Amino acid sequence: MFNEICIYEAKIDKQEEIENLMKEVAEFYMSQSGVISVNYIKRTHRQEDFNSVKQGKPPIRLTKFIGKVTYILHWTLVDEETHARISKLGLEKFYKRWNRCLTTMPKILLGENIV
Repeated sequence: MFNEICIYEAKIDKQEEIENLMKEVAEFYMSQSGVISVNYIKRTHRQEDFNSVKQGKPPIRLTKFIGKVTYILHWTLVDEETHARISKLGLEKFYKRWNRCLTTMPKILLGENIV
């Protein structure tokens, strides 16, 4: 399997717009042959520090966003050729709408499953 993890930093005033767009993009991706899963995640929590993790303390819920809102895409496909084909289609269809919601270009990580 082939994976894309993408980290987006969105403008605070564009949260509703980008979340609606994510739903539309996920539906489009899932309708394509070779897509296994599409998950968009909004960063809503943080760890206090590493010691709190070692002590088994729960994460802290974010109460406000300063400057940006972070979202993550985890997308799983059958192979890199499928990723290339569908990424091209997605950019052609959604790029302008994505771009107006973001503070910076997304960080994209690509790779194959280990386990």
